[in-house]
Amino acid sequence: MAEHYLDDSVTQPFWDNSVTPRLTIDPGDTVVIECAEPVGQVGSDSIADDLAKLDFSKIHALTGSIAINGAAVGDALEVEILEMRHKGWGWTGHIPAFGLLQEDFDYPFIHHWELDGDVCRFGVNGITLPFEPFPGCVGVAPADSGRLDTIPPRVNGGNVDTRDLVVGSTFWLPILAEGALFSTGDCHSAQGQGEVSGTGIESPMTVTMRFNVRRDLNIRELQIQRPSPMTKVDSAGYHITTAHGPDLMENAKNAVRYMIEWLVANHRLSESQAYCICSTAGDLKIAEIVDVPNWIVAFHMPLSIFG
Repeated sequence: MAEHYLDDSVTQPFWDNSVTPRLTIDPGDTVVIECAEPVGQVGSDSIADDLAKLDFSKIHALTGSIAINGAAVGDALEVEILEMRHKGWGWTGHIPAFGLLQEDFDYPFIHHWELDGDVCRFGVNGITLPFEPFPGCVGVAPADSGRLDTIPPRVNGGNVDTRDLVVGSTFWLPILAEGALFSTGDCHSAQGQGEVSGTGIESPMTVTMRFNVRRDLNIRELQIQRPSPMTKVDSAGYHITTAHGPDLMENAKNAVRYMIEWLVANHRLSESQAYCICSTAGDLKIAEIVDVPNWIVAFHMPLSIFG
């Protein structure tokens, strides 16, 4: 069981089963993976206008591919997340024509975070989040030939943006091409469930993962086992907004809009700052989906982040 190192000097902003892997390993091996800033075009000194000029064909700046010897179509790839280390900075923002409330926020905005040990400092009104990192993109090569962009999640995994992929978790993906051809990146230092603005705390990181091939598992999409607690912010209660109606997407939008109003009124944030806090700290939840004709979506904001 060897340990390997894979740098981010070459990034892969696509999924493609015809690529030549940058690294080939054996089952049981560990890889230390350098993951670039997620979109590959933002730095610690970037301004809002830079987000308006993003080239989406370069998103995401993934590191890979990694081939696993013996990984065959129909097997499952098992990956353990052993360690994630930040590099001192990250950013959150909103981008025109992107995000849950893109019709409300049709202009670019960026906010830079200071990452210090296990703390993410927002730098406004004492707001801090715990460092709870995860890779937003984890995926294998797709079954079909051709090149796919990385923006939407698919059966191969990809841009799943699932906060549960924390250190100490294990996840499984169906192997759809020989060798699996795994890539990862889009690391977040923190994120709420929903990633409503389209960004978490986007951060370059060093990630260590262990890989195995499971021939005894037959899974159709990503599955995860994670440790408790669900989040370190669960220590001081929550403020919760709700919205009802027959359309879950519209309910989700309204629940977030109500939370933005609450943050602006009670925590002296601008609307853009509040949207960023919703995306990095708040959780969208389906509270009720059985009482026809209206469903309830709730949005939970942890009070511990306000100090």
